[in-house]
Amino acid sequence: MRRLIALTLSLAVSSAWAGAQVEEQLSASVVSSLQRAVADTAAPRLVFDNEADAQAWLGEMSRRLEKRMPDPEVRRQFLTTVQYEASRAGLDPQLVLGLIQVESGFKKYAVSEVGARGFMQVMPFWVRSIGTPEQNLFHLRTSLRYGCTILRHYVDIEKGNLFRALGRYNGSLGRPEYPNMVLAAWKRYWNYPTQTASAAGVPVAGSPAAGGPHA
Repeated sequence: MRRLIALTLSLAVSSAWAGAQVEEQLSASVVSSLQRAVADTAAPRLVFDNEADAQAWLGEMSRRLEKRMPDPEVRRQFLTTVQYEASRAGLDPQLVLGLIQVESGFKKYAVSEVGARGFMQVMPFWVRSIGTPEQNLFHLRTSLRYGCTILRHYVDIEKGNLFRALGRYNGSLGRPEYPNMVLAAWKRYWNYPTQTASAAGVPVAGSPAAGGPHA
């Protein structure tokens, strides 16, 4: 099983997974909540208890990402935004890095066969449902803001079951391939013990609440 996951993951790294969140009827209260979440314009920053932890995390993640993003400033902005948006949504930033690896292979302008766009492969209907027309899903901050907000929404729907939430995010609820790939990427490439990650509010993959990887 491990060899199968590793092989599938290696294939996904080089191309978008073609994720496709399913458009569903949202209640007025949910729409309002999601609209507020994507509208906030606070500047991204590293969210840690102290500067030493922040710089240690940034340095280590930057080292791991260097081959995919050679430009140091682009890498810094990307990682700062990932860490801020994930923490803001109550998600583990390393989980979000694993999801981005599987969804787009860290390609900013990735487009799936079904039209999902950007780093986190967000479907355009979300802009129509909870955003504004000028919002561009290829924009770094916009893509991460939408992606993290949507994943948090699915985690809440699934009452903390991360495995099922990931299935919803990819539009493959009930199938194990996609959640297994994201969880494998998270653990293999981006696992990093930090206080911020442990306090993120999302069950750790493999725990009973998370549902755990399935064969």
